[in-house]
Amino acid sequence: MTQVSELPLGLDSERHRSTPETTPSGSGGRPRAILHIDLDAFYAAVEMLEDPSLVGKQLLVGGNPDGRGVVATASYAAREYGARSAMPMARAVRLCPSAVVLPPRFELYRRYSNRVMAILYEITSRVEKISIDEAYLDLTDGLETWQQAVELARELQTRVDQEVGLSASLGVAANKLVAKVASDHDKPKGLTVVPPGDEAAFLAPLPVRVIWGVGPVTADKLAAMGVTTVGELAQLPEPSLVAHFGDHGASMIRRARGIDHRPVSTEHERKSVSRETTFERDLGKLSDLKRQLWRLSQSVARRMERAEVVAGTISIKLRYADFETLTRQMSLDVPTAEERRIYRAALVLLEQTWERGRAVRLLGVGGDHLSPPTGQLPLL
Repeated sequence: MTQVSELPLGLDSERHRSTPETTPSGSGGRPRAILHIDLDAFYAAVEMLEDPSLVGKQLLVGGNPDGRGVVATASYAAREYGARSAMPMARAVRLCPSAVVLPPRFELYRRYSNRVMAILYEITSRVEKISIDEAYLDLTDGLETWQQAVELARELQTRVDQEVGLSASLGVAANKLVAKVASDHDKPKGLTVVPPGDEAAFLAPLPVRVIWGVGPVTADKLAAMGVTTVGELAQLPEPSLVAHFGDHGASMIRRARGIDHRPVSTEHERKSVSRETTFERDLGKLSDLKRQLWRLSQSVARRMERAEVVAGTISIKLRYADFETLTRQMSLDVPTAEERRIYRAALVLLEQTWERGRAVRLLGVGGDHLSPPTGQLPLL
């Protein structure tokens, strides 16, 4: 675990000098203390708790290997043979022919997840649940030193183990981006701490794929430019990246330098409606994608109408056959819940993002920044 000295949150030491760019401040101008928790091999771990005879075995939880099923979770014993989440189940079974394959039991996993989340809320109300097995916590308020954040992280890790029976990996940093990378840094059962001001140094030796938004294709393009580590990416001139990748290039270089100003958003504050679908067969024609986009837009519109809200931002999610996943969004002049306006915005995003002819596995549409309808008409 990265060693952390006793650093008052309101002060900077020479070693841990923070900057407004890399270390967003909490109240009073103090560096934030953000924790990311990720339950290790969650579905597989729950199945082992329910059936101890599975402990230590190659275990794959996911879809049917005879169809287009994918691995939701692979136990660490299965990972030693190359199996991993999001891999086609058929391939995972070939890598682990003696593996036990189980279908997911989502209701069971939700019960275990709820027990973990209850512990998180006992520590702070500033919890952002990202998925069934991971969350961010903002520990800044009430802390005087960074060491207190680390102690809270250790306490949380111990409680999840002793009270629920699950292991978790945790990362503590001054922003969400670095905390997430830190939690992945030492798995399972790891606790990695990145003090304020050390973000760029921590990220520098890591492969570029740890940066959110850098998928296999982008990583290959960067490798062709001689860039394989985050540090090398951070040193590139921003105009060069923008020339190769557009606005995405500017975002990549900010992340590579450890810059992330996103707040931890509570469930009450997180407002979005979305719908996505994984296709039975990968789609490579614009006409097919447009039909799916229209259906998704209609579904999102119906959900917003039922909730009596309108969206100020429309987003799409695009996952290629090689599992590279991209998300893009567009702000609207006037918030809407009208299916045609949602579709038009989503189509613009699709045409800007999709590489023509490249097979698409999953497509999603979302409405964000929701608010009550005002009755204002859209601009023509």
